[in-house]
Amino acid sequence: MKLIERKDYLDKAIGAIGTPDIKVITGVRRCGKSKLLEAFGSYVAENIPDANMIHINFNMPEFEELTEYHALYDYVNSLHKDGVSNFVLIDEIQMCQGFEKAINGLHASEKFDIYITGSNAFLLSSDLATLFTGRTFEIRVYPFSFAEYVKYFEYTDLYAAFDRYVTEGGMAGSYVYKDREAKYDYIAEVFNTLIVRDIRQKYKIRNTVLMDRVADFLMDNISNLTSARAIADTLNSHKDKINHKTVGAYLQYLCSAFAFYKIRRYDIKGKKYLSTTEKYYLCDHSFRYAKLGTKNADYGRMLENIVAIELLRRGYEAYAGVLYKSEIDFVALKRNEKLYIQVSDNLTDEKTFQREVKPLLSVHDAYPKLLIARTRHEAYQYEGVRVVDFSEWLTEE
Repeated sequence: MKLIERKDYLDKAIGAIGTPDIKVITGVRRCGKSKLLEAFGSYVAENIPDANMIHINFNMPEFEELTEYHALYDYVNSLHKDGVSNFVLIDEIQMCQGFEKAINGLHASEKFDIYITGSNAFLLSSDLATLFTGRTFEIRVYPFSFAEYVKYFEYTDLYAAFDRYVTEGGMAGSYVYKDREAKYDYIAEVFNTLIVRDIRQKYKIRNTVLMDRVADFLMDNISNLTSARAIADTLNSHKDKINHKTVGAYLQYLCSAFAFYKIRRYDIKGKKYLSTTEKYYLCDHSFRYAKLGTKNADYGRMLENIVAIELLRRGYEAYAGVLYKSEIDFVALKRNEKLYIQVSDNLTDEKTFQREVKPLLSVHDAYPKLLIARTRHEAYQYEGVRVVDFSEWLTEE
């Protein structure tokens, strides 16, 4: 499979060299965590001459004897060298029983620079502080962005590239398949076997059918406001027996495993967060097509999903904006920066344009306002709102 450098993630890993933290690479299954660890190992080998690198990949049979934490701890310690930089790189750490004890022990010795990856359900962001007694530095990896997709396929026509990206998505493992159905078969298998199976295994879920229905409901209602109670009511109306507490637990599991991301609502005028309902977005929009098909594809929702994940990828906190009776698709916050964003599939109709731009014009502050759509031409300003094509915004530095 062709590889490209994922510079942003690699730079984060390189920037953490020498810090006392345990570096943890997280993200949904098959998003490129292992390849990033390999790329980081190559960087160390090429740029740090005295580096002693201990690289363990638990997918490889030769490391099977290290799947108990005492054995892993003793093995790493036996390879330590005095007077040089000692790097420990471990892939699929969850395959070692009691791995957190080994990592905590190695970290406490202050002899190693530790980088690890693991299964999305067994190395959750919410669990890191509990698992590891030392400080952790999390590097969150997402499926391929549109910019990475363009780089991978070496596209020069960004409009045509975006049309393909909307349906193919960012799960790079699917790119080796030429047939679209084969691509979707691969993507569906990633979701069913690697994501949902991990969750079932960790949380010992017995009623797997109901959990699948919750996941399918979220996929079918991307960008819609919803709640655990509303989902439970809908499923119960279809003769499924489930309560909102169980639905809430399943939602938490799916989000913790990076399959979905929850976006809360933000009252722009009141400057407060609202907690009654939320929106959920897929880690990659291709999962919806692979699981539910493309016959009734709502491209508007999928475009909104692409923007939501791109904002998270760029380090923003993303919220669904509320202003009086209007909804703004996203309020994006990062330190002192704020963006207001509307997303639309097509602006050729004047009524559609006015409907989409109206909520942005009702926000009376100096922060940037964007209307992102398939304009297929260069960005322009409309009464202080920047109107920009998807392909241009997604490839901006």
